[in-house]
Amino acid sequence: MGLLRDPLYRLYERRLERALGTFETPRHVGVILDGNRRWAKTSGLANVKEGHQAGADKIFELLNWCDEVGVQVVTLWLLSTDNLTRPPEELEPLLAIIENTVKRLRSEGWRVNPMGSLDLLPDETARVMKEAGTATSGNPGLIVNVAVGYGGRREIADAVRSLLLAEAAKGTTIEELAERLDLEHIAEHLYTRGQPDPDLLIRTSGEQRLSGFLLWQSAHSEFYFCEVFWPAFRKVDFLRALRSYGARNRRFGS
Repeated sequence: MGLLRDPLYRLYERRLERALGTFETPRHVGVILDGNRRWAKTSGLANVKEGHQAGADKIFELLNWCDEVGVQVVTLWLLSTDNLTRPPEELEPLLAIIENTVKRLRSEGWRVNPMGSLDLLPDETARVMKEAGTATSGNPGLIVNVAVGYGGRREIADAVRSLLLAEAAKGTTIEELAERLDLEHIAEHLYTRGQPDPDLLIRTSGEQRLSGFLLWQSAHSEFYFCEVFWPAFRKVDFLRALRSYGARNRRFGS
């Protein structure tokens, strides 16, 4: 059956690729990489760490697929603020995988933009994130937002805090700021400042909710929910998401 499936899979993949030629490519794709632990369990693996590692390896396939079709920005949600409360025996291996993933992103030349409350992370994880961001900031091509210790509500709170501090440093009073405050002032202080908002948000594993992912930026995003667990996500799944996005009639604000 494997010999039969492979040619059929490649044929279907090429067919999807040809169909995408008539559709608009999203500039910014956000991905909730969900289902690593469940994939490990259903695959009969003894340690869920193997699921997280398989999920980390899948990231590099996704980035190459995005690069091939002309996506400009990819946001990857690797760890939420809620995940930071997991038991140390589960959290520490996960953080080690994230650190190694960020180091690999850096070594392969991707442009890494750290996102999240880095002050909540262990010192080593925060250091790896910050150094990767600094070292790759001038790299051309695809921007990879790495969301670790990330929560959408916290991002908005951080943006407002940053805005208030910046205005206070200029001598602006609260009354003056209140009179002229608009949405763009807050957007300029988000983790994704200077980037286009996500056109397409993908969540794997069958869950159909955002769980706080890019709350501000996703106001006009298209959503694609995929049943497959993240480590099993294939190129055809990605192409289907792009096809679904391209076939939609986007009506902003309605």
